[in-house]
Amino acid sequence: MVVLVNPDADVSMLWQTTLMVFLFVLLTVGFNVFFAHHLPLAEGIVLFLHVFAFFAFMLTLWIMADHAPAVQVFTTFNDGGGWGNMGLSCLVGLATPIWCFIGPDAGAHMSEELKDASLQLPKAMMWAILGNGIMGIVMLITFCFCITDLDALLSSGSQYPIIQVLFNATSSYAGTIILGSVLIVLLFFSTVTTVASASRQTWAFSRDCLLVCLGVSLLLSAINFGSTTALNAVLNVSNAALIFSYIISIGCVRLKRLRGEPLLPRRWSLGKWGAPLNDIALAFLFVGFVFSFFPQAPAVGDPAWAAHFNWAIVIFSATCTLALVYYVCGGSRRYVAPVALVKQE
Repeated sequence: MVVLVNPDADVSMLWQTTLMVFLFVLLTVGFNVFFAHHLPLAEGIVLFLHVFAFFAFMLTLWIMADHAPAVQVFTTFNDGGGWGNMGLSCLVGLATPIWCFIGPDAGAHMSEELKDASLQLPKAMMWAILGNGIMGIVMLITFCFCITDLDALLSSGSQYPIIQVLFNATSSYAGTIILGSVLIVLLFFSTVTTVASASRQTWAFSRDCLLVCLGVSLLLSAINFGSTTALNAVLNVSNAALIFSYIISIGCVRLKRLRGEPLLPRRWSLGKWGAPLNDIALAFLFVGFVFSFFPQAPAVGDPAWAAHFNWAIVIFSATCTLALVYYVCGGSRRYVAPVALVKQE
């Protein structure tokens, strides 16, 4: 938004982005430390803002923006990555939409603080995906209709296409800043709830003699001072790692079904749809996992290929190798399963 208002502003310095990340981390952690008891109230207010913002954006774009013809929106495809194959280009582009729906397990980390969690938590996870999925599709189609010139949009100085689309629709700096600020507020509180969920995992790590603290987040952000490529590699690993964790979880359940072994008692069940849905989920996750390691564009013949290559595969493989070696060399003997800490009554 700064560049939109002042095109001559220099926001390309790495230290500026890194300091903004530091501020974001400190604010979100501070909220969870000092205002954690207000988190339910804040989430309720943000939910209202989330729904209100959806309709505000929709009405603005439907009424004020110029619209491309439906034929262009639904039948025109663009291989922006230069893969030479539209199907491959779409598969490589899966990383972004998958990221939008990743992390449904976050609610499970808060289950000990919920009432009737065994039933209400799965319902909340399902309704969150369904509700946000419907709104996301409507928003996506609307956004595509508002892109009348893709090349001009991507080359605009605003750096973020949604900001430029809002400005093109409103022709108002004030209106664009207000709507853009709403996005920042929603992103901030989304990060707050993510930190709240991650803090419960931190407690679990500490039980296993591993402590992940605020300093780790700041140190990871500081990688940007040395190399943006290295930071992107670390960030890209998160997508692949989460997908891999889902493959392991669903795969274990599917394996028990194949063996005919009884599943654990549960109040929420997919019934006869459980097995086919597990198969569909695993197939989709495997595809997403493989293509999460692809670069945005092929690096063949590119002299600067190292800067554009997706190094997540290297970090992911190294992490898995080190974890496996540690487990074999002694970690398995030191690990204490959570069930061992449960007291018999």
